[in-house]
Amino acid sequence: MHCPRLTFAGLGGDTGKTVVTVGLCRAWQKQGHKVIPFKKGPDYIDMGWLNLAARHPCYNLDLFLMSKDQILSSLGLHIEHADIALIEGNRGLYDGLDTEGSVSTAEVAKTIQSPVILIIDCTKVTRTVAALVLGCQKLDPEVSLKGVVLNRLASARQETVIRKSIERYCDIPVHGAIPRQADITFPGRHLGLVPPHEHPLAEEAIETAAQTVTNYLNMEQLWQIASHAQPVRVMQESYPEQGNKNVTIGVVRDSAFHFYYEENLESLKRAGARLIEFSALSDDLPQGIDALYIGGGFPETHAPALMSNERLRLALKKAADDYLPIYAECGGLMYLGDRLLYQGKSYDMAGVLPITIGVSERPKGHGYSMLEVEAENPYFQHGLILKGHEFHYSYVLDIAENKDIYFAFKAKRGSGIVNKQEGLCYRNVLATYTHLHAIGTKEWVTGILNATLQHKMR
Repeated sequence: MHCPRLTFAGLGGDTGKTVVTVGLCRAWQKQGHKVIPFKKGPDYIDMGWLNLAARHPCYNLDLFLMSKDQILSSLGLHIEHADIALIEGNRGLYDGLDTEGSVSTAEVAKTIQSPVILIIDCTKVTRTVAALVLGCQKLDPEVSLKGVVLNRLASARQETVIRKSIERYCDIPVHGAIPRQADITFPGRHLGLVPPHEHPLAEEAIETAAQTVTNYLNMEQLWQIASHAQPVRVMQESYPEQGNKNVTIGVVRDSAFHFYYEENLESLKRAGARLIEFSALSDDLPQGIDALYIGGGFPETHAPALMSNERLRLALKKAADDYLPIYAECGGLMYLGDRLLYQGKSYDMAGVLPITIGVSERPKGHGYSMLEVEAENPYFQHGLILKGHEFHYSYVLDIAENKDIYFAFKAKRGSGIVNKQEGLCYRNVLATYTHLHAIGTKEWVTGILNATLQHKMR
């Protein structure tokens, strides 16, 4: 399959990858191109900005969560009708879990045969940039490094020295040079960028990024590089067959709960489920749903509104008591608890699980996770190993004794909920800090559908 594509990488975090990728997504989208964005790594917030910028769902590519064949399958599934695919890397080009960089942006780019553009933060540096670029070229010659974008330049003189140094020592083109500008920095918070849902000027920020790349990047050169990407051999993976399963799954999706892999929702629909999205901030529990999926997000910043929607909280508690299958991730776990303590105040939550949640100023779980299924539960077979990631500042302060509550997983990697225990279960409820990806963990879709169908047959 041939589709123009570019991967944008950096020498580390916070080099400007998101500004450039978001800007290009919007600039080319406004020109009438169908831009499909991808994010390397288990990141939801960057994906939200890319989604909004391209006006198209953003997908995830990650070699810890997925195999190479699964990445190629997902790529082929999503770029079939694209004009261009833009992939934003994470951290440094070669950064990963090991000395081989086995899950790095570089390995993803090699897997999908994508040209790479290196974005370099030029703060307080000149000729040394050439050494950094040369190192990236030499470390793995199989990486198709096709150019450099200079970012945060302080002066024209600095730009000239860096450009000439790269051209002399690296024999690679500079495709753009962006001056230091405070107005193109997206706002940050403890988990990275502020989600676009919570940024009142999200569209303005994206339009500014688009204007910035239009002004300072050679977009025609970049398009030509993307167009000359080698055809990629995509894999045809099998997915749960769509059938007359006649199941309806509610999905809580609003500014409090918006951390969802688009592939998870698509996989449920591809398997025959009908999804109904609703807000935990203002809506009632939809009538006639056969299961419920609550993703991650920032319930702590929406705690007053969540507590105020008492009708939904009571309905969720009753539905859980009546064995409705409910699958909750991270923010969903927080919402299903008894109480949420945040900034010195206590907020009543759904009361499905007898837990009190606190929020720390420091990370309580951050990175890839690996779980072993140790107890019988409604969703996953005993002994199964699940790969995912956790990314949270919240933590369980207290768990009240309850004979109907148990943990389904043991965290072999990651912090888990308490003492390496994960997957808190009550009847047909499973709540976990770990996010699973449906492309890499096909048992996720199968487990939700099986639990839903068994509940319907009761």
